[in-house]
Amino acid sequence: MGGIFDLEAKKKTVARLEEEMNAPGFWDQPKIAQEHGKQIKLLKNLIDPYEKLNARLTDLHMLVEMAREERDAQHEADFQQELASLRHELEEFEVQCTLSGEHDAGNCFLNIHPGAGGTESCDWASMLFRMYLRYIERRGWSAEVVDYQEGEEAGLKNATIHVKGEYAFGYLRAEKGIHRLVRISPFDANKRRHTSFAAVHVMPELDDSIDVAIDEKDLRIDTFRSSGKGGQHVNTTDSAIRITHLPTRIVVSCQNERSQRQNRETAMKILAARLYELMEQEQAEKVEQLSGEKRDIAWGNQIRSYVFHPYNLIKDHRTGYERGDVMNVMDGDLDDYITAYLRYSLREGEAKTGAAGVSEAGLSE
Repeated sequence: MGGIFDLEAKKKTVARLEEEMNAPGFWDQPKIAQEHGKQIKLLKNLIDPYEKLNARLTDLHMLVEMAREERDAQHEADFQQELASLRHELEEFEVQCTLSGEHDAGNCFLNIHPGAGGTESCDWASMLFRMYLRYIERRGWSAEVVDYQEGEEAGLKNATIHVKGEYAFGYLRAEKGIHRLVRISPFDANKRRHTSFAAVHVMPELDDSIDVAIDEKDLRIDTFRSSGKGGQHVNTTDSAIRITHLPTRIVVSCQNERSQRQNRETAMKILAARLYELMEQEQAEKVEQLSGEKRDIAWGNQIRSYVFHPYNLIKDHRTGYERGDVMNVMDGDLDDYITAYLRYSLREGEAKTGAAGVSEAGLSE
């Protein structure tokens, strides 16, 4: 981990930020003050556990020496117990190191939409929708379905969940990409095996310190009657909003709020997140071109396969992690997959830093 974790550099950054916050007139700039406070908190969330781990490692060396000198069985047992505990905390710290991105600690929007395949893919998208709702519930986060468009025969053709919780984006960004299902189709009278695809998109909810310029002249705004999951006002008025950003052709919609104004505000938040992500993605692609990398994530280039027939297996193709208890995974038991990806991304970050001087690379869909 030494190649990616520079303790002294992080301490110097905290000292610099705190010095700036003590300067006269600093608090007259609330957005900058908020951003400084957020950066300091994120850095200290890494510095403090790192120093505690170092202190425990020093204590462990002392236990080793005592066990060698006294050849005492109890010292040996204490050493083994402390070693196991330290190893566990180090693994947790490794995951924490991957959650130090600019938006990792905040909320996010998770979008699911089916690929080609009609009813099969729409049904698969609805299965993923339930899986993520169960995962969010397991973590103690809150989920608000801001858009849900039902499929023509079954499932869904688009859904967006506003996820609120500590490190929601940091964890759920591991799910971004193409998800592939292989099963005996419940819609096929001949009981043949079918392969379906669905795309999962995860965007950070931007705070007030980040300003994404959106020109009203670039927007086409349509209203329609809500048709999906919602409260008592669904299907009663044309309150749902669909916004098309004409230059990029990005389309977002919201139909869950009580009023057209509230739906418009939420849709604009989602659009700002999509545009911000697009800018970061374009920057990442420039970095990849400079470092000679090429990424192609498209239908068929799935990040994870869910096989229900002829055997039971869910495998993440990035990390190689796999499990056979498909029902538990589909019920939201995703922690092992997400943790495996976060550790994988840390190793990838270290490799990039050493090979090309690049510490971050974006995922494109």
